[in-house]
Order: sequence, then C-alpha cells, then structure tokens
Amino acid sequence: MATVDTAPAETHTSPLPAPPAASPVQRPPAAAPEQPHSVTLIGSVQRAMRLLECVAGHEHGAPAKQLARETGLALPTAYHLLRTLVHEGYLRREKGLFFLGEAAVRLSGSGAKQKRRSTVASMLAHWRDSIGAPVYYAVYREGEIDVMCVSDTPGNPAVEEWADFRETGHAHAVGQCLLSQLDEDARRDHLDRYPVQSLTPYTVRDDHSLLRRLERLRRMEPVAERQEYALGAVCAAVPITMGATAATMAISMPAHQDDRLLPAVEQLQAEIGRHIGALALSISI
Repeated sequence: MATVDTAPAETHTSPLPAPPAASPVQRPPAAAPEQPHSVTLIGSVQRAMRLLECVAGHEHGAPAKQLARETGLALPTAYHLLRTLVHEGYLRREKGLFFLGEAAVRLSGSGAKQKRRSTVASMLAHWRDSIGAPVYYAVYREGEIDVMCVSDTPGNPAVEEWADFRETGHAHAVGQCLLSQLDEDARRDHLDRYPVQSLTPYTVRDDHSLLRRLERLRRMEPVAERQEYALGAVCAAVPITMGATAATMAISMPAHQDDRLLPAVEQLQAEIGRHIGALALSISI
C-alpha cells in the first residue's frame, strides 16, 4: 500500500508565514470483522466443555449450582448449557444431579478405540519394514473372520482380496490360523456357513481334509499355505490367543520367495513375543 504523505505542501506564492503544519491524517480504526455468531459459538463450546469435564469429575453426580460454581459460570448460563447437553445425550439428569450421558461415553470409547488401532498399525508398520513383507492383523469375532489392519508398501503389496476373506477362510493362512484356535463345534459351524470351495489347483479339497490338517497343528504353531488362495502368493500366520479372542498376525510373499517364508514368520513370531504386553492391551479393537 502506498504511504500517504501528510506533510504540508510547500508554497512560493504567498509572503505570509507558512500555515502551521497540518496534523497527520487521522483514519478511523479498521473495523474488526463482524463475527457475532462465531465468537459466541466458540465461547459456548468452551463453556460446555468445562461443564462436561466438571461432571466427569463427579462420579456420583453434581447439581447445577455446584457445577456453575466450580466452572465459574453464571447459573442461568450453566442451566442453559446443561439442558442442551442433556438433550444431545452428552449428559443425563437424575434427581437433580447431572452425570455423563451415553453420547459422552461413546465419544470416550471411540477415542480409546482409535488409540488402540493406532498402536496396532504402528506395530504392523514396524514389522513390515523389518521383515520386508506385508503384515496382516485379523480376529475371529462373532463367527466371522475380520481382517482389521493390513500394512504393505508399493514394493511389497498385500495379496489382493479377489475372493471375500470371510468366506474363504479355508484357503488362506489367516483363516486357517483363526480356525485352528476354535473348538470343533465352532469350526464346523463356520464351515457349514462357508463351505470349502476350490479357488486354485492347490486349495484344500474338502471339509474333512481341512479339519484333519487343523487338528494336526500344535498349539501356537504358525500356519502356512502356498498358492491356495491366490496363484503366485504364499502366506504364513502366527496364532495369538488373548482370553476368548482368537487373533492372528500374518505375512505374505510372492511364490518365488517361498524359501523366505518360514524364516520370516519365525521372525514375526519372535517380534510378537517381545511386544506381547502392548499387543494384549491393543487386541480388542
């Protein structure tokens, strides 16, 4: 912006004394951007959060007057915010006392869940890089195979899910490993819902053959499959049992690297053993 010259102009046409120097041009102060609503909303959010934090600190509930006093809010303001928070489900009111509501509990649970996901994802990325292979994490939950997280790179891509992993547990190492941790009734229930089907020339042929294979596995023994799910890919999985939860970590490689598969899965098993404590805290995603 050009600078405004406020000095008086020189004059040569008048013998009179030069007029006194003019005062610098006084500009009115720039008007602040109009934001009546944003400031109010931000302030309301801050006050509502203070109330939520205050309520969370009272396990047995607290009345509005006490909450207003502890948060430094005017009682009418506190009442208004408390009614709004109750309406939205973040608080509940019982006999004049306020407690955290279901929405606040869900919000807290979602944050904890996200933190657990992040912990598992970081572990998988570390193992992916140290082993040099894609790493998978899956659980068996409510009768279904659920692949929770996959960590791969462009140079070491994961196996493409060309047939639904949930329906083809008999054919891949992740599914076989999870099924190996179930009791006989749970295995048969799964196979009744998702019968064995041939995906490649190497896929196990029938339920009986699969059940015999699973029965021969020793406790906590890694499971390997070679081109049973996808031609050109070999996989191995390590069982992880946490209480009643059946889980697994697995790796995959191109079939021409088959000689690396067993040493790599043994390395993965050792890594899991060293971090089993942190993994146990994060297993219930």
